[in-house]
Amino acid sequence: MIFASPLFLFLFLPLTIVAYWTFPGRVRKAVLLAASLLFYAWGEARYVPLILGSICLNWWIGIRIADASRADARKRWAILGVAANLAVLALFKYANFAVANLNALAPILSVAPVSVATIPLPLGISFFTFHAISYVVDVYKRTASAQRGIGEFALYILLFPQLIAGPIIRYRDIAAQLVAPKPSVAEFAYGVRRFILGLGKKLLIANTLGRTADDIFGLPASELGAPLAWLGLLCYTLQIYFDFSGYSDMAIGLMRMFGFRILENFDYPYVASSVREFWRRWHISLSNWFRDYLYVPLGGNRRGTARSYANLVIVFVLCGLWHGASWTFVLWGTWHELFLVVERGAFARVLERRRLVAHVYTLAVVAGAWVLFRCDTVTHATDYYAALAGLSDADPMLHPLARYADGLLMTTLLVAVVFAMPIGRRVSYWLDDAMERSRKAIVAMTAEGAWLVLVFVASAATLAAGTYNPFIYFRF
Repeated sequence: MIFASPLFLFLFLPLTIVAYWTFPGRVRKAVLLAASLLFYAWGEARYVPLILGSICLNWWIGIRIADASRADARKRWAILGVAANLAVLALFKYANFAVANLNALAPILSVAPVSVATIPLPLGISFFTFHAISYVVDVYKRTASAQRGIGEFALYILLFPQLIAGPIIRYRDIAAQLVAPKPSVAEFAYGVRRFILGLGKKLLIANTLGRTADDIFGLPASELGAPLAWLGLLCYTLQIYFDFSGYSDMAIGLMRMFGFRILENFDYPYVASSVREFWRRWHISLSNWFRDYLYVPLGGNRRGTARSYANLVIVFVLCGLWHGASWTFVLWGTWHELFLVVERGAFARVLERRRLVAHVYTLAVVAGAWVLFRCDTVTHATDYYAALAGLSDADPMLHPLARYADGLLMTTLLVAVVFAMPIGRRVSYWLDDAMERSRKAIVAMTAEGAWLVLVFVASAATLAAGTYNPFIYFRF
C-alpha cells in the first residue's frame, strides 16, 4: 500500500482519520498503532514478526541501558543493541550481495561456489533499523530518556507516514509528541495542503518524467545518441527529486494531520553551489544521521586532515551501501566522497568566488552520479557515460529524440525546473501572509483551495488511468 494509490487515498486514510479524530486520548494512539501495523502487514505480512521482534528487542535494550548503574554495563548493552540491528540489516540486505561476490571470486580462490536461497528484502528495513539504532545510541548517550511504555515505542517505529521510506526521525525529536500528540484543526489543514502538494509532485511530475527516464535507460546504451542520453539523465535527475521529496512532503503532511511535527527532509538541493551544500539540502534526515551517528563518532574532522578524509570515505561508502547492495551504489557514494574531499582544499575558495560556475559544477557532479544510481550494473553505467560523451556511434534515426520529447514531457520538464527552485516556497509564504490580512484572506484562501482541488483532481485522474506509479526509495 503506497500513499499514491486509490486504496490508500480513498479507503485506508479516510477511515484512519475518522477513527483517530473520533476517539480521545490514549485510544487515538491505539488507533494509529493498529492502522500502522495494518499498513505494514498489507504489503509485507510475512515480515510482521521481524519488525515486531525488532521493536521488542530495542525497547528492552533501551530499558537495560537506562537502568544499568555502571558505565561499562551501559556500553555493553548499547553495543549489543547496535550490533543486533546491524546484523539483521546485513542478513536481509547484504547476504545475497556478499554471496554473489564470493562466488565471483570462487574460481580465483579455487573454492566451491556457495549456494543459498535468495533472501527477499523486507519493506522499509533500512529506515526502521536506522530509527532503532538512533534510539539505542541516544539512550546510551543520555540525550534521550528510555521509553518505558512499549506502545509508545512501537508507535515511534511503526508510524505509517514514515515507516516505509522515512524521513528518519530521531526519537528525542518526537518523544514528547508520542506521549501526548496535539492534533488541531489548523495542523490538520496544513497537513492536508502539504500532502496534496506532495501527491502532485509525485504523480504529475515525477511519474511523467519517470516514464521517459525508464524508456531511455532501458535502451541499450550503444544505441543512444548524446542528446537522447542527456534527455534521459535530465528526466531522471528531476524524477528522483520530485519522487522522493514528494513522498517526504506527503509523510510530513500525514504526520501533521495526526498532530506530529517532524523536520524537513529536502531544501531545494539543486540550487546548491557545492556538493557539500547539496548534502545539507538532500535527504537531510539521512545526511544528519550519518553525520551524528557515524562521522562524528569516528572523529569527524577533529583528528587531522588524513583522518577526516578517511572518515568521509567510510561514511559515503556506507551511505552508498545503505541505498542498495550493489557496486553501482558503492561507486555512487565514492563519487560524492571524492568531490567532497576536493572541496576541502583550495577549490572551495574558487567555488565561493564564482557562484555561477559553482552551481553548474555542482549540478554536473550530482547528475553525473545519478547515472550510477540509476543503472543496474557498472557496465551499463560505463556505457551510458560513453553515450553522454557522444562515443556510442549510435544512429540518431534509430531512436529519434522527437519520439520522447513530446509536448507533455517538455511542459513537465519546464514545470519541474521551476519548482525545483525556491519559487514554490515563496508562493506559499505569500499565501500565508495574505491570509493574515483580512481584506485579502478570502481571496487567498479561495485561490489556494482551488489550486489544491485542481492538483488533487488531476492526481486522482492520473491514478484512475492506472499509469506508471513506482516509488524509487521503496527498494531501499
